Amino acid sequence: MIVRDRPSALRLFFIMRGSILPRIWMHLAVSTLLAVIVTWTDGELGHHKLHFTTTPFTLMGLPLAIFLGFRNNAAYDRYWEGRKQWGELILRSRSLARQCLSLVAPGVRHDADDPHLRIVRRAIAYAHALRHRLRGDTDGNADVAPWIALAEWERVRTHPNVPYALMLEMGADLGECLRTGRLDACLAPSIDASFSAMTAVAASCERIRGTPIPFSYTLLLHRTAYLYCFLLPFGLVDTIGYLTPLVSAIVAYTFFGLDALGDELEEPFRASDNGLPLEALCRTIEIDLRTALGDRDLPPPLLPENYRLS
Repeated sequence: MIVRDRPSALRLFFIMRGSILPRIWMHLAVSTLLAVIVTWTDGELGHHKLHFTTTPFTLMGLPLAIFLGFRNNAAYDRYWEGRKQWGELILRSRSLARQCLSLVAPGVRHDADDPHLRIVRRAIAYAHALRHRLRGDTDGNADVAPWIALAEWERVRTHPNVPYALMLEMGADLGECLRTGRLDACLAPSIDASFSAMTAVAASCERIRGTPIPFSYTLLLHRTAYLYCFLLPFGLVDTIGYLTPLVSAIVAYTFFGLDALGDELEEPFRASDNGLPLEALCRTIEIDLRTALGDRDLPPPLLPENYRLS
């Protein structure tokens, strides 16, 4: 995610970090080159004059802009829904740590192997494992393994859904606390509700990741935007003459940019300039839960590097 203040008007046109231009520059160049050729030949193609008025482009441009805006709104809704779900995970992780540390009686030894302490550490592993699952990472050993026992990691790493496997382990520890009398039975549902809420967050994020905007709708907009931008010079050349390449480039930048931006926002968990900063959110959970456990050797919050927050 790009994090920066709004630049001055002069610098606004020279910013590449976070801009959609690197993704569309080739399409924009082709469209502008075509406009230059059309202007040079005065709209003739093979000794045949292709004459278009601006009327069809006006009629096409307005619906196209509306549909692109609608698609981008739908894509942003997915982005914002993903951010709300991770906000819910932060909330539930904090609540789970408070519940485990205040409602569950410590063991005789009160060491790091106590079930309620294992649950809190496992919640850190859960956030990292969910991030790796949503981003399709195959190896989460560096982030997940340090928070659980080696034997448990060897057991859960082969599970097709590592976050869910960790949740099963948390449920088993909650049951152990109940059986040993360290947790009152009437208090157990509140902790179990936190487990269910964290599982619901994972399911919601998987729903967003696994259900893209219908491809046929996206394909229709892609085709219409390209046809509009490639045919536009033929409708402008008789009206504005040598300014055709400039106007065509501005229109193409707008339509191609909106189209590409919708593609990026549609996948909010992707590690890109416009994706959600899942690493920073996981670091927030890690700092909060380690603080609750009494750890004072805390990692710093992640800050943007070159205006990008991962």
